[in-house]
Formats: sequence, C-alpha cells, structure tokens
Amino acid sequence: MAGNQSGIVFPFRAGMPIRFAAPLPKAADVVVIGGGIIGVMTAWYLAERGEKVVLCEKGRVGAEQSGRNWGWVRQQGRDPSELPIMIEALAIWKDFEAAGLDLGFRQTGVLYAANSAEDMAKFEAWMVHARAHGLDTRLLNKAEIASYLPNAAGWDGGILTPSDGRAEPWIAVPRLTGALVAKGVTVAEDCAVRALDVAGGAVAGVITEKGRIAAPRVVVAGGSWSSLLLARHGVRLPQLSVRATVAATAPMASFFEGAMAEAEFAVRRRLDGGYTLAPGNFHEFFIGPDAFRHLWPFRAQIRADISGTHFRPLSPRGYPDGWLTPRRWAEDAVSPFERMRTLDPAPNMAEVERLRDRFARAFPGAGRPAVAATWAGMIDTLPDVVPVIDHVAALPGLTLATGMAGHGFGIGPGVGRVVADLVTGRAAGHDLHRFRFPRFSDGSPIELGPTL
Repeated sequence: MAGNQSGIVFPFRAGMPIRFAAPLPKAADVVVIGGGIIGVMTAWYLAERGEKVVLCEKGRVGAEQSGRNWGWVRQQGRDPSELPIMIEALAIWKDFEAAGLDLGFRQTGVLYAANSAEDMAKFEAWMVHARAHGLDTRLLNKAEIASYLPNAAGWDGGILTPSDGRAEPWIAVPRLTGALVAKGVTVAEDCAVRALDVAGGAVAGVITEKGRIAAPRVVVAGGSWSSLLLARHGVRLPQLSVRATVAATAPMASFFEGAMAEAEFAVRRRLDGGYTLAPGNFHEFFIGPDAFRHLWPFRAQIRADISGTHFRPLSPRGYPDGWLTPRRWAEDAVSPFERMRTLDPAPNMAEVERLRDRFARAFPGAGRPAVAATWAGMIDTLPDVVPVIDHVAALPGLTLATGMAGHGFGIGPGVGRVVADLVTGRAAGHDLHRFRFPRFSDGSPIELGPTL
C-alpha cells in the first residue's frame, strides 16, 4: 500500500487535545450524553428553545462514528419512516451552508449502481417512496449510468438522487460544536457520565466523573455505548455493533463529484481532492455477551442476510460488549467510559487492499488508488436497522436517540430537532411510531428497514 504522501491524516486518535472544557454547572434544564452529531444537534435545538443545556462527552466530540462515517447526506434508500426527517435534515444542511457555516456540504448527488437485475428491482421498488415524498430520484438505464461514469467498467443501470449531498465528518461535528458553545451551551470533553441520578423513580440528573449535575431531563445519544449505560439502570436496549473499515485515497482525478456505491464498494468525493473508499457489504462482528443476550430480537436480521457479516471470536478488551467490560460499577469509581475515551478500532488492512482491487476493476483507467489514511468505526445497530427516538416510560425524564446504524451523520440535524421537541414537550412534526422504544418488548414483529 502506498504511504501517505498527501498530508491527509485521520484526526481522531488517542491524545488529541481537548477543545471544549467548560466547567460544569451544578444544575441544568437538560443534560445530553454523547458528543456525536445526534447529541450536538439535540443540544443545538434545545438551546434555541431557551433551555439551559450541558453536553457531556467522555472523549472528544465527533471522535467516534460521527467522525468515521462515509460523509453521505442522503435521502436515497432510507427507510420510509426516516424520509420525512431526512428531508428536513437536508434543508438544515443547506441552511447551514447559506448561513456561512462551512461543514464541507455539497449537493452533488448520490448514485447507486446495479450489479444485477435483482438490484434494479430493489431500486424500482424504492421509487414508490421517492415519488410519495416528491424526491428528484430517478432510475438510470445502462446507457444513462455510463454517461455519469464514462470511464467505468459498466453496470446494468442505477438509481440517482441529484439533490442528495456530502459533507466532511472530520470538519462538521467539531465545527458545529464550536457554534454550539457560542449559543451558550456548556460542552465538556473528557467528562464521562458514570450513571444517571435517579430519585423517586425518575431522572434527577447525572453523575459524571467531574461531579453531579442536577437535571430533570436527560438525553442518551451515546452511540455504541448507549446500551451499556442503560443496562446499569435496568433499561434493556437490544443494541449490537459491527466494525467497518474505511480509507481515504490520495488526491486523484475526479470521476464523480458525489457519492456512489455498488455491491462491493462505496466512494465519496472529498474536499481534499481524494475519495473516501469503503466496502459495500463487509463488516465485522466481535462476539461478546450481548450477542447471546440479544440473539432473539436479531433473528430477523440473521434470517434475512448476514453474508456481509464476518464473525470474530472475541470482542476486544474495553469495548462496550467486551467480555471483561463491567456491567455494574460504583458512581464514585472509574467507569468503562473513562477507561476507553475513544472507541478507535484498528482497520482491517487486508480489506483495504481488496478495496483497492475492486476499485481498479470498476475504474480501470484510474487503477489501484493510493491510500493516504485508514481508520475503522464501530457502527451501532438495532434489530430492525432503524433508531430509537423516544422517551423511556420506566424512567421519566429520560429520552433515547440512538441506534442510527451508521446512517446518523446525514440525518443528524433533523433528528436533533425532533429530539429537542420531544424533550420539551412540543409536537415532533413527524410520525415517530416506527422509532418507539417499546417495540422490542411489546410483541411487535421486527420489520427490517430497506437494504439499498
């Protein structure tokens, strides 16, 4: 593999300096746990509603999946229940750009290429949802997709949404957090929430490593760590995580300015002149205790298709589902969240080499791309591959926004607005029935989201 000759360096490694270290107040109206895009945007809209907000991040804002994703801002292929929120989110991304908040957002389109007639049939089926929501999505035949990708080996057809976009994860969440602080929100990195403070059967605040914050409302937006924190309080969330490897190519000639995917790989044009390159259907599942605890609710996923899931025998030490990761700890003791400030899994370098080969086969004129940086992330998912956005009835004052299944970056601004209104008792503006928390325990059938 080529060395890094481009100056592209993945930023979210251990030891990166603290940027947000505000002293904690004794009390707040709302505490948000988790400094990814969901937590940041929830705090953003809570502040706009006049709430006194504290955002606690155990490590660095944006350092886990919000900074490790592909950088797609897409409506295309979404679960139909997510689409209204995603359409709102896209409008918010555009508003940020218009207001001069540069997050690397560009409306350059998302294209899926079909490797088979079966792929085209799935694309055609999803067009029902695109038409229902007035999207500019359209199907492409073989000649049309060749006009978008003229130097490619060729596909049978595709689906394209020109209004979809891309943004820069490494830039977006830290920059949004800086703007959040300017709104008066207290943001504290290296500030793990060890436990919820519960009094009289309801949320009364949080216990952090730096002290207690009294608050009648708490939002858990902790990504892969959410289930571990909730389990300490007897709240069962069937959440598992998989490792996904990603690479950034060195700067190269543009062949498509947007984001595109086919069965074996996905690419997204970057502001630095390279592409983000990732497997289309390859992720790794590390087996831990929760794999057995949550086997039953995940049965629908297992039956549907797990061909892209590669099983690894042991969840690494310190991971949320590690075999030795404590499920119980004292409020005055170091928690698992402090022991692993940033979940920074090693990328699968053999898969990176396979990615380069796949890319070269698809774009023979470009050849095997030089790779400037590699990383991996842990994508948290729920049994139906859509999130939980809901209150927890058993703990009044607690709201969940987690399980984004690797799709949270693009939809994050819309979800943040929805969660803020849930917390403040306002109308969410969208039908959230699909995202209710009790669906995993009330006997409801597991309905898988689309697999586009």
